[in-house]
Amino acid sequence: MPLNAGEQAPKGGVIARNAAMLCQDAQFRLYLDRRRAAKFGLDTPDGTHTMDDARDFILAACGIRSRAELDHNHQAAEVYRQIKHHYSRWLDRQRRRDQQSR
Repeated sequence: MPLNAGEQAPKGGVIARNAAMLCQDAQFRLYLDRRRAAKFGLDTPDGTHTMDDARDFILAACGIRSRAELDHNHQAAEVYRQIKHHYSRWLDRQRRRDQQSR
């Protein structure tokens, strides 16, 4: 959604930079692949989600137009923290499965 005349885009800070790095993380994109497959019962191949898809997921889930808003919108930042928490839990489960299969 474009900005209105005279409206300045908020500057991104620490949370926005963290979100940008998360979108670059191949494991996060794999998490999105597997999440979509599980949630919607789809046959989603690994490697389906791109960095742009990851960004779009975060923007849609947080109800924002730009990751920069994460540093200025408390509610969006909280949703982002929940996304990171769910991802972190998923990563831990993957690591435990990998260790058990050795």
